[in-house]
Amino acid sequence: MGPPPAEYSRPRHARITRGSMLPDIENLLKLQGIDAEIRRLQDEIAEFPKRVAVIEQKLAGTKTQLEKAQAAVKADEAARRKYDTAINDLRGKISKYRDQSLDVKTNDQYKALLHEIQFAEKEIAANEDKILEMMVNADARDKEVKAAQAELKAETAEIEKEKEEARQRTAEDEKLLTEWRAKRDQTRSGINDDLLRHFERVSKFRGSGISEVRDQKCMACRVMLRPQTYNEVRSGTQTIVCDSCQRVLYYNPAEEMADLKPSTTRAKRHHPKIDAPQAWYYRADFADRGEVFLCLTNARGQSSRRIYDVHTGRLLGDILSREGDYRHAFPEDITGAMRLNGNWTEAELDAFGTELPMVALDSLRFDLDHARHEAAAGSHAKPETHAVPTEQAAS
Repeated sequence: MGPPPAEYSRPRHARITRGSMLPDIENLLKLQGIDAEIRRLQDEIAEFPKRVAVIEQKLAGTKTQLEKAQAAVKADEAARRKYDTAINDLRGKISKYRDQSLDVKTNDQYKALLHEIQFAEKEIAANEDKILEMMVNADARDKEVKAAQAELKAETAEIEKEKEEARQRTAEDEKLLTEWRAKRDQTRSGINDDLLRHFERVSKFRGSGISEVRDQKCMACRVMLRPQTYNEVRSGTQTIVCDSCQRVLYYNPAEEMADLKPSTTRAKRHHPKIDAPQAWYYRADFADRGEVFLCLTNARGQSSRRIYDVHTGRLLGDILSREGDYRHAFPEDITGAMRLNGNWTEAELDAFGTELPMVALDSLRFDLDHARHEAAAGSHAKPETHAVPTEQAAS
């Protein structure tokens, strides 16, 4: 991204009282807050169809359960009718065989008819046993159906209530969205056109278009400013952008004074697990690349190394893979490095491509600041060192 247009990098009309804030800067800060609220409302509104789908899917599961119970009852009824029909048919055959036995001439014929009668009686008994078993199960089937019907009724009422609440919340969000958009239009009208275009272009690619300056650093990209640039931002007499991330810079003396006071409520930094399959490190001076973040990952018996520039988040060089655990495969990289918190999957890292997204880069920089604070305060956040055999280090 190129430098900002010259028309607003040094605006002649922006002379105001020292220590105050430019109107354009105040409006940009307000606009950034408005944009964040608009995005939140848009995301919440977009979630409504998904929430309704989840609710209806839950109800569909209960309906399916009821349908299965009802289908089981119907299947039992159909089977019982089939057994009743078979019993009636067998009884008809027995009656027929007995009538025929009165007219037989030989003993063999009589025995054959008697055998058929006995076989039919056994079939009748077997079918009657099946009917009896189904009658015993009928009570359980009825209870299942009634329970499923009661659950469906209760769930339907609850789900309709949830859907109505979701609809009301969405309607409220849409009303608020209209109001915030009106505020946005009003705020935009009070900002220099060239400055506004630059702010929105940077916001689109980096998530935010304005950044506070503190301790001579841009707090968004954590890059140190030149003394002259820092003084110009502090003076509050002209609009300045960061040479690294192109965000518009502003200075808040109240925030910087608060930072100078010793903090007694700073949250304790979380320390990553030493045996985690992925580790992030900070190196102040790595080969000829300067400050870098190292990402070391174990996967399927191999380890890989990615190198990212601390200031831009760009991937430096190719991804290097070696056999074995990263502690043994890359000991020369870990030695003297500062361990950071960070955990993204291989798929996410691949999706990042050649540059870390700002949310990941900001997270690493934020943790680096905490680690440095701990080190300065004499905590346990010390650079990792490892005793590695010479031949292994040479590899």
